[in-house]
Amino acid sequence: MPKSPTDTVQNALASPAAVIEARNLVKRFQGMTAVAEMSLRLGPSEMVGLIGPNGAGKTTLFNLIAGSLKPTSGEIWIAGRDVSQDSPEKRIATGVGRTFQIPRPFLEMSVLENVLAGAQSQHGERLFANFLRPGFVRRQEKAAVDKARTLLEFVTLSHLENQPAKVLSGGQRKLLELARILMADPRAILLDEPAAGVNPALLETIMERVITLNAQGKSILLIEHNMDMVARLCSRVVAMALGRPLAEGTPEEVARNPAVIEAYLGGAA
Repeated sequence: MPKSPTDTVQNALASPAAVIEARNLVKRFQGMTAVAEMSLRLGPSEMVGLIGPNGAGKTTLFNLIAGSLKPTSGEIWIAGRDVSQDSPEKRIATGVGRTFQIPRPFLEMSVLENVLAGAQSQHGERLFANFLRPGFVRRQEKAAVDKARTLLEFVTLSHLENQPAKVLSGGQRKLLELARILMADPRAILLDEPAAGVNPALLETIMERVITLNAQGKSILLIEHNMDMVARLCSRVVAMALGRPLAEGTPEEVARNPAVIEAYLGGAA
């Protein structure tokens, strides 16, 4: 039987092992409530789908978890630590990376340079380290390049490493963004509509890479309108509508839930 929103909140608050917990989140913009009392849990090595009609508040919730927005009220915990007021940079250091529905590469930089931009704690970015520890800086930079090339091979973009990112297709840009995030070794990845605007061949590549990352222990929270993709990837789905939790369960349970059907089809019906 599908879980009720109340069950969802209780589960979120009772999970000390969660990688990410959103607790009773509220986000208001000038009187408009985009997220209302939303709770969500992402466990270790879990892949969860987040679905809902346009305007449900899914991307706002992602922005709250990633740190680009601060909650009006409620809490966000990552690996047992309250990060509700932390910056996006601190969230990345805590182990959470995110992609965007529309990828944001540095268009004039090479594909390899774009991936290297995701490296964290590079001593070569510090003025004095270049003078005081040049050997260490060189070794660290070489290790970063080697890692970036390994990740480009993983996302099937090795042959384009010296090309400017502007030559990439939409699907290739999504793969590039994934590689850049992986440079930071996140324990959890927030994927915002990875299937949007992607041709079927590249979509299959993206899904295969996501499955591999999850098998390697990465926790993944996925916003997606492609329900075939959600059903294939996710063992658990959370549905939102009007900023609130609507239903939770397996993909099949949620797809059959009358409240979910009404949220997607009620207006048209």
